[in-house]
Amino acid sequence: MYFDRDNIMLQQIEDSNLQNRNVQLTIARLDLLHPIVSGNKFYKLFYFLQKAANHHCKKIQTFGGAYSNHLAATAYATQAGGLESTGMVRGEEPSNLSLTLQQCKANGMQLHFLPRKEYKEACLHFEANSNLISIPEGGYHPLGAKGAALIYEDAALQNATHICLAMGTATTLAGILQKASMYQNVIAVPVLKGMNDIEERLLYLNGQGRYSNLKIWDEYHFGGYAKTNESLLQFMNFLYQQYKLPTDIVYTSKLMYALMEKIEQNYFPAGSRIVCIHTGGLQGNCSLPKNSLIF
Repeated sequence: MYFDRDNIMLQQIEDSNLQNRNVQLTIARLDLLHPIVSGNKFYKLFYFLQKAANHHCKKIQTFGGAYSNHLAATAYATQAGGLESTGMVRGEEPSNLSLTLQQCKANGMQLHFLPRKEYKEACLHFEANSNLISIPEGGYHPLGAKGAALIYEDAALQNATHICLAMGTATTLAGILQKASMYQNVIAVPVLKGMNDIEERLLYLNGQGRYSNLKIWDEYHFGGYAKTNESLLQFMNFLYQQYKLPTDIVYTSKLMYALMEKIEQNYFPAGSRIVCIHTGGLQGNCSLPKNSLIF
């Protein structure tokens, strides 16, 4: 692969609320792996790109919306590996491309726009041959989950009592559950409203749908995917001001909001060692009005 997996920073959060409760909180800063191919995106692509190399395949196709971190990461990673890429974009082509799609084009990705109904039927498609590797949206495939499982060792999660992460497609969650001990609590915060098919998703990704050590906090979506409000933006600025921790509006900000609230509610017993997985995607903040954030 083209990127270094050995430089994950583990940021210890120092806070009186944590100290008073005898709770440790560490952030696995996957966002620092690479400026563009950051966080879980890198890991979910790992085995797809390996398959492309094994098949001597030079073309990658994948799917995403106008602000998709996955599209941006795929465009950069494929260009770095000397591959051609095509992005199948949800919706009609706009008169002005989002900054994300502009970045995709700058990194050599050909963009094709699909009406939403047609997109929905196509975006879960997986194909692998010597001519084309077609990756489902967000890497939602057992290969994507297998790649996400690498996070467990790279981020030194073995000693955590609680592993916390935000959830979109559930691919990263599936990967963590592949490796986590039954004695470790895995906590997922869905960023989509009304996500009631998690068990089915895990069954597809892992061949197992139910996990006794899995907890879902489904009340922190802030209205749905990429939805935000002033309270969340203020919280993001607080995290950066207090801990120099930048977060994105889609995933990690909602995870951290949930986590801090649960700490205040004494959810975690004394002696807990919590590790939060920062899944990157900071480029998504570019969609915000100027000066919304201090970082």
